Amino acid sequence: MSFCSFGGEVFQNHFEPGIYVCAKCGYELFSSRSKYLHSSPWPAFTETIHADSVSKRPEFGRPQALKVSCGKCGNGLGHEFRNDGPKKGQSRFIFSSSLKFIPK
Repeated sequence: MSFCSFGGEVFQNHFEPGIYVCAKCGYELFSSRSKYLHSSPWPAFTETIHADSVSKRPEFGRPQALKVSCGKCGNGLGHEFRNDGPKKGQSRFIFSSSLKFIPK
């Protein structure tokens, strides 16, 4: 998956109860409770389900950004930004194509 993908963002305005898992391996990534409305075109989350749900690595030339991948299989998910989000903590902008939704 490209870290610059855009299009088909079906989960941007999706707020049903449930969890979002990795589309490649099915590992639990985010709860719908951690999702929030944001002006970006991508679904945005504040917290992961497990401490190892995602892995992160620095984004060259962008000190506030990290590339985010599935913590189990390494599938590219999107980016994390510091000092962003509803509480100015961390926010993760994730490509819908990298997610599968499991309703509660």
